[in-house]
Amino acid sequence: MQTTSRGPLTGLKILDLGRVMAAPFATQILADLGADVIKIERPVRGDEMRHYRPPEVHDQMGNVTDESVYFLSANRNKKSVTVDFTKPGGRDLILQLARQSDVFLENYKVGDLARYGLDYAGVKAVAPDIVYCSITGFGQTGPYAKYPGVDGVFQAMSGLMSVTGQTDGPAQKVGVVIVDIITGLYAAIA
Repeated sequence: MQTTSRGPLTGLKILDLGRVMAAPFATQILADLGADVIKIERPVRGDEMRHYRPPEVHDQMGNVTDESVYFLSANRNKKSVTVDFTKPGGRDLILQLARQSDVFLENYKVGDLARYGLDYAGVKAVAPDIVYCSITGFGQTGPYAKYPGVDGVFQAMSGLMSVTGQTDGPAQKVGVVIVDIITGLYAAIA
């Protein structure tokens, strides 16, 4: 996944606990600009987006590979390691990496990382100068905060689906995860 890159963010270290598309897309932009990004994935299965199809990737012989276009498109220029942070040793490794990082970016449901001491308070306790970016579907507080956020839900809630598809047909999802992509762009800018 990693290529050599020089850019305006060279020297910046980012710890990426992003999954699926929004957070990994944000850190991919930062990596493209030269930041050193370490992507943390679950053991065995990795990031959920590794298995998201279609479209499929084909090898030089035309055979379908086990790689995902979406995963590859949002994770270039990164180092990727697997860590089971649900175990004390894995959590300690994440906190050690956080101490060496400038930015910590994640997109877990509200409360998920707090169970392991990897929420804002837990990370700031060991890395007080770190920038902590949490991408959530509905923010950290409020009536929907605990709900997961997925692109299709936001396309529907925002009314985007109502202007996509046939004029006289039902609402239809945009073909790409456009809300996740826009969210990643805003997170990278922030």
